[in-house]
Amino acid sequence: MSDSADITPSGPFAAVILAAGKGTRMKSARHKVLHPIAGKPMLGHLMDELATLTPKKMVVVLGAGREEVEPFVTERGAAVAVQEQQLGTGHAVLQARGALAGFDGMVLACFGDVPMVRAETVARMLHRLQADEPACVVLGFRPDDPLAYGRIVADASGRIEKMVEYKDASDAERVVTLCNSGLIAAKADDMFALLDRVGNDNAQGEYYLPDMVMVAQADGRHSAVIETEPWEVAGINSRAELAAVERDWQERKRADAMAEGATLVDPSTVWFSHDTKIGRDVTIEPQVRFGPGAKVADGATIHAFSHIEGASIGEGCSVGPYARLRPGAVMEKGAKVGNFVEMKKAVLGEGAKASHLTYLGDATVGANANIGAGTITCNYDGFFKYQTEIGAGAFIGSNSALVAPVKIGEGAIVGAGSVVTKDVEADALALARGEQSAKPGWAKKFRDAMRKKKAQE
Repeated sequence: MSDSADITPSGPFAAVILAAGKGTRMKSARHKVLHPIAGKPMLGHLMDELATLTPKKMVVVLGAGREEVEPFVTERGAAVAVQEQQLGTGHAVLQARGALAGFDGMVLACFGDVPMVRAETVARMLHRLQADEPACVVLGFRPDDPLAYGRIVADASGRIEKMVEYKDASDAERVVTLCNSGLIAAKADDMFALLDRVGNDNAQGEYYLPDMVMVAQADGRHSAVIETEPWEVAGINSRAELAAVERDWQERKRADAMAEGATLVDPSTVWFSHDTKIGRDVTIEPQVRFGPGAKVADGATIHAFSHIEGASIGEGCSVGPYARLRPGAVMEKGAKVGNFVEMKKAVLGEGAKASHLTYLGDATVGANANIGAGTITCNYDGFFKYQTEIGAGAFIGSNSALVAPVKIGEGAIVGAGSVVTKDVEADALALARGEQSAKPGWAKKFRDAMRKKKAQE
C-alpha cells in the first residue's frame, strides 16, 4: 500500500537495515523479522518497499539467528553484514561500512522490526538531506501518548535544537510531543565518521545511532527532522505489537478496497493478504479471509465464511458461503461455487456451477457445466496426482466420484451416485452404480425380529 509511485530519491542512496536483535520478547523459535504481517515477513515488507526506490545498495545487518534470515535477504539481492556483539544501534550500522566501501551517496539507517515505513517518507528524508545539507535527517512522529520515547526539540523549519532521551529530559522537554523513531539518513562519509565518534557512556554501555546528531551539533553542524504518522514507525518487539501492526495494516487495506469501489459488508471481519487484488463492484460479505495470491475481478461476490488463497476469481463470479479456493483455482466469468465447495488446481469455465458440497482438484471444467452436490474428483492415489476433464455443458449428477485420469465429454450426463473410472463420450449418459432391487416386507420382518431379540435380553 505504498504511495510512492511518482516519488523518487534526489540522488543515489543505500539502505542499511538493522536486524541483529535476538527478539527474545517474541518467545519464538522463528527470527523476529520473519514473522509475517498480512502473509509476508515483516522484513519483506520493508525491503520490498525500499526496493521501489531502486537503492544502489541494500545491506541487512544480522546477528543472532542470521543463518535463518540470510537466505531471505540474499534472495532479494541484498548484502549481509554481521554484528557479532550486540553493542547498540550505532555499532550495528558501523558493521555495514565494508559492504558500502566506495559508496559516496546517501545512507538510510532503518530497522527490520519497523516494517511499515513508506517509500514516499524515505524519499522525503533524502530530499531534505540535500535541501540545506544537514548532517543528518531524523524521522519523527507524534504519538497519541508520547510515553517514554526520546524527544526531539526543533524549530518551525525542522532544524533540530536538541534530542534527548526521556529519562534525561527536563519537565519542559517532556512536554514536547515530537518523538524520535530512530530512523536516520546521512551522507555516507558523514554517517560513518560521526558514528566513529559516538561514545557508550550510558546506562546500557551501548553506542546509540541517534547520538550522531549531537556529535554533529558539537561540530557546529545542524540536523533536521521530518515528520510522519505514528503507524508508519511502529516497532514490533512482541506478539501483541505484531498483532497491533497487523490490525492497523488490515484497516488501511480495507479502507483502500472500499475507496476503490468494493463493498465490504462488515469490514472488520475481512482479512486481506499483502498482495490481494480486488476489483470494482466486488461485494465481500462478513468473515472472509484472503491468503497470498488472490485476485478478484469486477462484479464478483464473495459470500460469508469463505477462504481464498492463490486463486483467480473472474468477473461476475459467485463464491460461497463457506467455500475454500486453494492455490491454482481459477473461476472464469460468471462461474459459481457454493457452500462447502473446495477447489485446488482446477479451472471452472465460464458460467459453470458447482453449487454444493463438492471437491474439484486437478480438474478442468468446461463452460456452463453443472457439477452436482457431493461430486468429487478422485485425483490422488497416494503417490501421484491425475487430471479430470469435464467438457462444456456436461451435467454431473449428485454424489458422483470421478476417478482420475478421466474425461467427461461435452454435453455428457453422469447419473447421480456414479463412480466413473472410464472416459465418457460427448452427449452420452454414464451410469456406474448397482441396480436397485426391492424385497417387499423385509424391513418390517427385520424390525419385528430385532424387537423380539431385545425383549429377551
